[in-house]
Amino acid sequence: MTATIIATPRLDPGNFIGRPRSAAREAAFFARLTLGLALFILFAFAQFGVRGMVDYARVPWFVHAHAAAMTGWLALLVVQSRLSAAGDFDRHRQLGMASVGLLLVIAKLASMACLGAVRSGTVPPFFTPAYFLALVHVEIVALLAMIGWAVAMRRKANWHRRLMIGSMVLIMEPALGRLLPMPLLGGWGEWVSLAFQLGALAVLAAHDLRVLGRVHRATLASAALVTATHVLVSMLAVAAPMVALAARVATA
Repeated sequence: MTATIIATPRLDPGNFIGRPRSAAREAAFFARLTLGLALFILFAFAQFGVRGMVDYARVPWFVHAHAAAMTGWLALLVVQSRLSAAGDFDRHRQLGMASVGLLLVIAKLASMACLGAVRSGTVPPFFTPAYFLALVHVEIVALLAMIGWAVAMRRKANWHRRLMIGSMVLIMEPALGRLLPMPLLGGWGEWVSLAFQLGALAVLAAHDLRVLGRVHRATLASAALVTATHVLVSMLAVAAPMVALAARVATA
């Protein structure tokens, strides 16, 4: 009598393969978190406009285009997370291609808006031109890097989802800049924003501990990248080459 041995594949615990209920709960959690972050970011920008802090008549076209593209990108992320939760991975991937393409447009428009603000002298008064120039462009590079990493890890759902949440936490910074009383915070504004961003990632870390029994490395990597972004911006803002570059842009 021969015994048939069926080898059980090694599973990545974050993917919840072979455990449909766990996989469904995991996907539903990320769908809710994605929606919550998107709504927070949109609310922060909307209330800024409602309070009359933006003169829409004088805003250049590329600023409006950037706002529209970013809103569309957030909407795509929300839809993608819902499709993933519903098990529609084909359409999730198709929209992912559109999302990456739109992100490249957003990066270009964000740079144009930043340079335009420096040239026109409309940089927020609590920022120096050098700081604003560093802030926008460091965050653009960090966002592209994080999304690129998430795309590269798309076959590992546990990594992919957490890195995508990390990218949304990264762009919480400009939203917080419009929600927090930045003029009153002075030099602490940078670090108060970071605290809120890490607080959002703490929600993800708590989920990791509950589900995995540990904080996932992608969650830790997201926290590290978000923190490094703030540190790098602070360093570049006072670096002589960045100050000189901002002065050249202002007089161009």
